[in-house]
Amino acid sequence: MTRVAEPLEAVPRGSAPQPLRLPAELFALPLSQSDYLVYAPLRRAALIANAALVCFLGKLQAGERSVDAAPEIAALLLNCGMIGPHDERAPAASPEGPPRPTVATLLLTSACNLRCRYCYAAAGERPPAFMQPATARRAIDFVAANAVAAGATTFEVAYHGAGEPALHWRLLEESYLYARGVARSCGLRLRSSLTTNGVLTPGKRAWIASHLGSANVSFDGLPEVQDANRRFPSGRGSSDFVLATLRAFDRAGFRYSIRMTVTAETAPRLPQSIAFLCRRFRPRAIQVEPLYRMGRGRDAADAETGVFIEAFRAARRTSGKASRLLRFSGARLGTTTNRFCGAANDNFCVSPAGNISACHEVADEHQPWAERFFYGRPSAGASGFDFDEQVYTALRAHTVDRLEYCSGCFAKWSCAGDCCHKALHCDPVEFSGAGRCEIIRALTRDQILEKIAASGGVFWKGW
Repeated sequence: MTRVAEPLEAVPRGSAPQPLRLPAELFALPLSQSDYLVYAPLRRAALIANAALVCFLGKLQAGERSVDAAPEIAALLLNCGMIGPHDERAPAASPEGPPRPTVATLLLTSACNLRCRYCYAAAGERPPAFMQPATARRAIDFVAANAVAAGATTFEVAYHGAGEPALHWRLLEESYLYARGVARSCGLRLRSSLTTNGVLTPGKRAWIASHLGSANVSFDGLPEVQDANRRFPSGRGSSDFVLATLRAFDRAGFRYSIRMTVTAETAPRLPQSIAFLCRRFRPRAIQVEPLYRMGRGRDAADAETGVFIEAFRAARRTSGKASRLLRFSGARLGTTTNRFCGAANDNFCVSPAGNISACHEVADEHQPWAERFFYGRPSAGASGFDFDEQVYTALRAHTVDRLEYCSGCFAKWSCAGDCCHKALHCDPVEFSGAGRCEIIRALTRDQILEKIAASGGVFWKGW
């Protein structure tokens, strides 16, 4: 049930004639032998329907029935947002002209103090690279100038890395203070964030909490799970250090989120890990992702399975807090977009060498697929960057409406084709689905049903 329908003339009882249109995309998902979930993603509308109503909708799409002959059904469909006088529009806008980002993600270093068993970047296996101060200043000046030119009120500096950014501490401090000075001189507000493994000294914790806007801390939940996955080169577990960081952030009232990686072995313990975090800490969100089979995790057992789905569902049921905080990147019902992330929207990730990648996961110019993500380099002069139009144009074109495999998926306008980098590791030529797709569909379906339940149990209308 995905055929585009022509406008339908309907005359619900007590109203004047008006043109009513079925959604351009309409999906009927079986719930049981007799019930279906009918979902119109671009109208953000869904309802529980029986087989007869689904059959009627199919005949409307085929032009074999008219709502004129069924005013009660027309009134129901109109009330729940399933039909209406307006056409829905698919997200389609793309950036134009040379990239003009207002967010700089500084990949400060490839050095790392841990040797996580599944690190997608295999951090620590090669001689570390460190960003130079002039590189950071050039990037900060560039995004601030773009913000001024665009009439924006803010620009952002995010600290990330193919390693642990806090290991390049002096540049982290210096670049932040430099960005703050640039913001003052330009009349802008500076936003800042840090992605960290949480292995920090007390002094660094205090500085982060008093200066930066937020942090995303990698932590896998139960201490024994963390210690099995995220170890120092010596083999010692890291949970004590990260737990101390979380406690320090809570005491300071600092805004942070937690990023968890779930392996095939630890998936059954996910509900316990989530319950542990929710009882003891105050994160703003907990993002849970199955292990990425790349880097040191390339030979690991697949975690993109039904076990992950059931563990995620069970984790959400552990408490009301868990239900509110838990996230999975591909299931985001409140979002309507044709881009999964900024890789198709001029992400500006600055490698330690000063080159520009559209993806923080591709931080090294020698990584697989680097030629598809690195699209810029410092200009020959004292400021600015030169961009490869062919590369950034191809990146901008990586939208879900251009992905043939996604065309018939009910979750495509919220998932938006999922992560381009991970898709390349599945199939570099033509993506044909992965275990993440099954997770996305299952968890998005859960979210739709929760919306319906919260709206009375019959239908949900997001508009």
